[in-house]
Amino acid sequence: MMILRPGKQLALVAALTTLVATACADATPPRFAILNPEVLEAARAFASSGNPLMAAAVAHLRDEADAALKAGPFTVTDKTFLPPNGDKHDYMSISYYAWPNPSTPDGLPYLIRDGEPSPDVGKYDAPKLGQMAGAVESLALAYWFTRDEAYARHAADLLRVFFLDPATRMNPNMNFAQGIPGVDKGENYGIIDSVSLATRVVDAVAILGRSKSWTQADQQGLEAWFWAYTNWLQHSKLASYERRQFNNHGLWYDAQVSAYAILTGRPRLAADVIATSSRRRVLVHVMPDGRQPWELLRTKSWHYSMYNLDAMFSLASMGEKVGVDLWRFTGSDGRGLRRALDYLVPYAAPASSWRYRQITPRGSADLLPFLGVAARIYDEPFYARLMEKMVAAPPAYHVGNREILSLTDYLLATRGH
Repeated sequence: MMILRPGKQLALVAALTTLVATACADATPPRFAILNPEVLEAARAFASSGNPLMAAAVAHLRDEADAALKAGPFTVTDKTFLPPNGDKHDYMSISYYAWPNPSTPDGLPYLIRDGEPSPDVGKYDAPKLGQMAGAVESLALAYWFTRDEAYARHAADLLRVFFLDPATRMNPNMNFAQGIPGVDKGENYGIIDSVSLATRVVDAVAILGRSKSWTQADQQGLEAWFWAYTNWLQHSKLASYERRQFNNHGLWYDAQVSAYAILTGRPRLAADVIATSSRRRVLVHVMPDGRQPWELLRTKSWHYSMYNLDAMFSLASMGEKVGVDLWRFTGSDGRGLRRALDYLVPYAAPASSWRYRQITPRGSADLLPFLGVAARIYDEPFYARLMEKMVAAPPAYHVGNREILSLTDYLLATRGH
């Protein structure tokens, strides 16, 4: 693999802009990863008609978006130190569970304490990326429901600073993600730091395409960045390790490649990933009874079971856009997405007894992004009835792409009542 010297990656992104623009001119693929235009139209109709559940969700969403209007800009170049290659444009983070070694004067080498967030995470770039993605998602959705251009304008500004402006943009790689001080400069596991780009930013960009604040040049530049990142994901040594992971990291790798392929006008690549790699992973990640064994080994086994389910649902939503049905794909013994969901449902109630290790609290709201979608996909009223109990009160959880999708599907399934 050819390694580009610092600064050369920005030139590569610029050179790819023309290629991406040509590809986009030749095809009109779907640009949404999780959502789709029909769902968004239905959600806005429910909000406009005064549906109390959607109205409450949109009100909460607007609170988040109003806060996001005051947030940022976010840039990886704000670091007070340099990555190992000397280029501040390279993303850098520390392993989420890496703690200073109490037995050495300098704290090196750091030690992994699974499930316990490191006190040093905030010193690096992970919070900036996550905050940018969350703000852009909230702002884009608020623009959709209100048509207030102020939301779209700030979302566009945040995207330009993070991805496009030469002085502040991030290089399209994760070479120094989730490093462990005293052990290594970057881990393949760090690639999961960019999941929010796939699950939040891609759909936000699709919405912003309807706004005058987001230009064709912005779109082409962003697609060039994501195609360069997709190439890194497909060909770098670190990414090759991540692609081979058995736990949630493998599925989230697929989800990232698939989402970015959709964004950059390459639906065939997304279809190939979901139809081959993702289907094979489902057969390994889910047991016949629905357990997800690789996630049950963790100190936060409930959290990671949900996180892995999220990856499968995200991939299935993307599959809908490119003609691959992952929702109903099952092994000969019945293992599949629905079996994984059904295994978790009885344990959603806080009073239930989860027999695996979970060092943080569980909550029934964790299921909200899945139940409405499952009611639609599987034509099963049970999921809608269970969701009805959870949304009886105004939502106090984050309202993003997946929550809007699930709530809209639930309202469609129950005809808005």
